[in-house]
Amino acid sequence: MALTGALALSLVSGCAQGGAAGSGANTVTYWLWDANQQPAYQACAKGFEKENPGLKVRITQMGWADYWTKLTASFIAGTEPDVFTDHIQKFGQFADLKVLEPLDDLDIDDSAYQAGLAANWTGQDGHRYGAPKDWDTVALFYNMKMVKEAGLTAEELNTLAWNPKDGGTFEKTIAHLTVDKNGKRGDEPGFDKNNVKVYGLATGGAGDGDGQTTWSPFTGSAGWHYTDKARWGTEYQYDSETFQSVTDWYFGLAKKGYLAPFTDYTDGANPANAQVASGKAATSFDGAWMISTYYGTKGLDVGTAPTPTGPTGKRATMMNGLADSVTKNARNKEGAKKWVKYLASDECQKTVGSYGIVFPATPDGTRAAVAAYEKKGIDVSAFTEPVTDRKHSTTFSFPVTDYAADVYALMRPAMQDVFANGAPVSGLTRTNDQINFLLGQ
Repeated sequence: MALTGALALSLVSGCAQGGAAGSGANTVTYWLWDANQQPAYQACAKGFEKENPGLKVRITQMGWADYWTKLTASFIAGTEPDVFTDHIQKFGQFADLKVLEPLDDLDIDDSAYQAGLAANWTGQDGHRYGAPKDWDTVALFYNMKMVKEAGLTAEELNTLAWNPKDGGTFEKTIAHLTVDKNGKRGDEPGFDKNNVKVYGLATGGAGDGDGQTTWSPFTGSAGWHYTDKARWGTEYQYDSETFQSVTDWYFGLAKKGYLAPFTDYTDGANPANAQVASGKAATSFDGAWMISTYYGTKGLDVGTAPTPTGPTGKRATMMNGLADSVTKNARNKEGAKKWVKYLASDECQKTVGSYGIVFPATPDGTRAAVAAYEKKGIDVSAFTEPVTDRKHSTTFSFPVTDYAADVYALMRPAMQDVFANGAPVSGLTRTNDQINFLLGQ
């Protein structure tokens, strides 16, 4: 949703109304969207309340889509929470509309968190607007039974490589894991690409403008960058020959019958993990936030492998990090800042890590999470190695720019047109020009 135009004007009048409904002077209201994480943060709230007698934290959880709709509406109505879980994709828009409270006085030390996480939350004005919360990377989930039946090993999946010319060992593997309705594999003579029973790779849709769990591991390992600068870039680079050749190859996997078609994907009803769970796909790229979902799927024996090595000689994955932000119109601003400082502390992050749901932003919090996953019998090295092994892996962030909602509105249909309708990738140059025109205003 674009927070522009009438909404921006509404925010001016709405901000005078004050704080989340029902919040008291001794209550800090906190919104998050992940139900799996709520128990961990309830535990943090108990620790916080013990350290801050008289202060109470009231946590509200809602689904991803509802979350952003209701948060946007709350800014208009003046009923926003004191603190909310923020996403880097939304940050630029919120900072531009001045609905966030600067957090410079919390003295956040960038070096206390995994590399790059804290710096992402500094606005163009030099002020900090988010305290690091957690991080995630992307890896390849796979059905172990299907991999074994195909005669492949975990070691082979852990060492895949690709290139945009012939797809490398990655494409060969995805082809071999694909099976048509007659039992022919994708790399066998007579394979019927129009009647596929099991796709080698699940689809996560067209990827919009970021391709987090679709094409970004490939564009990243080809050396491409979203914008001209790591943060607050002023020019997008979807017109790049590298970007267009890589995405052309990636979506071409669907034309060959190896990648599930665009029509197989729906965000709510049939995401990539559901395609793997149903046996419709053998593998899928997905984020660390989905680990518990895959491993908790009854009847599915799942493994994970790192993203494949690309033309740069390195693997690549987006490394996203959430943060906690204080609203400009927080009713209990002093309590809100204390709560955010506590959320970003090693104490809370180790508590969150112990639940084995996400990777907290501090190194100790991450270690606690790895240990918790290990207790569950889950190997998460495919997700942690990109952070610890910089020799063989590289990480990159969501693009952080102005007009993020408008970029999304332009890129989403453009990428869908390429994937669903076979539109030429060269058409993305025009879309890129439109985006850069906006940023040049």
